[in-house]
Amino acid sequence: MLAVLVLAFDTATSAVTVALYEWLPGEGVRPRSVVRGEERQRHAEVLSPSIGLALKRAGVSPGDLDVVAVGVGPGPYTGLRVGLATADALGNALRIPVHGVCTLDAIAWATGRDEPFVVATDARRKEVYWARYASYSERLTEPMVGPAGDAALGLPAYGEGARIYSEILGEPGEPLLPSAEAVAEITISRLSGLRGLPLLTPDPLYLRRPDAQEIGPRKKAVQ
Repeated sequence: MLAVLVLAFDTATSAVTVALYEWLPGEGVRPRSVVRGEERQRHAEVLSPSIGLALKRAGVSPGDLDVVAVGVGPGPYTGLRVGLATADALGNALRIPVHGVCTLDAIAWATGRDEPFVVATDARRKEVYWARYASYSERLTEPMVGPAGDAALGLPAYGEGARIYSEILGEPGEPLLPSAEAVAEITISRLSGLRGLPLLTPDPLYLRRPDAQEIGPRKKAVQ
């Protein structure tokens, strides 16, 4: 059976993370290359070179890819759309499937926990994106956005939001940021037919409207 090459990346937080995984259905999975960094406000400049570096390290070309997996947020509009636009372009150009993974799920997966916890990422405006989990592979709530107090359930917390609001959520555990390795592993797990965290359509999970809004038509002056 031929190996399946899965390219995964996430740009929904301050991290730009890329991973290339090789999956041999029925036999096993192995990472071929990983590129990660924290690049605030520079997602558009960093993502494409990071993908190119990941492919180069593994000795493969874009045409060798079989699946693209991308973090769909929740996250800030600007960074998130960079990843999703890149995933869409790759999928269309290579005619391969593109799958979405909730960024909170990627952090949860990497914890490896088998007991309940919360994941919270920075939503700015003094809020967090958050969800509650029964284990690393089972989410109990839909992703939400709100004050850190909403996520303070007396459970261990993970994610950058938990670090920022540690006085409310407690000292966070690792990881604080999502990894493309987790995005790839969740995708392969579900494509393998295993139950667990869901695959999503590669559409942005914003939870609230972006800060930048289109200017609507001018109102007529009252006569």
